[in-house]
Amino acid sequence: MMQTLTVRLEKPITSAKILDGSAGGITGRAQADPEAQKAAFSQAYQAINGVVTKLNQFYDKVFVEHKEEIARLSMEIARKILMQKVEDGDYEIESIVKEALNNAPTRQDIVVHLNPEDLAQCQKAQQDEPDGALTGVKFVSDSNIGRAECLLESPKGIIESLINEHLERIGKALKKAE
Repeated sequence: MMQTLTVRLEKPITSAKILDGSAGGITGRAQADPEAQKAAFSQAYQAINGVVTKLNQFYDKVFVEHKEEIARLSMEIARKILMQKVEDGDYEIESIVKEALNNAPTRQDIVVHLNPEDLAQCQKAQQDEPDGALTGVKFVSDSNIGRAECLLESPKGIIESLINEHLERIGKALKKAE
């Protein structure tokens, strides 16, 4: 069965040379020995197949490396954006505390450690909503806690809501995702 081979060139052909049998071109060998042509094509096919396999392996390796690099860069960008938002005060500490409270094993005898700059805002939210999610929570000023972060103490354990830990968990999830 005869098939047509099409070659697309980016530029026009400026010169051409026709090879005859004496020059050892494919045409000359085809006329002399069809088996030699078949062997040459088979060898070329195997060589091209080997190149394709190596290219695929290289692509997979580069893709994995770039994927990891993209995940790392994404995390660094997120860290910088979050730090800028924290520095600008563009966050709601009450929401952060409420989320941490949702993860607490119990709602009794909870002490929430907050950065001194966030303490007044949580106390105000607690007073504004006497029956809200912050009711019964004791707030403590703690300069070891960063802004937009908190640490919950309860009789059953400690829950930390720290930016770096959240980012690390997200980074690990990005590295595992495929």
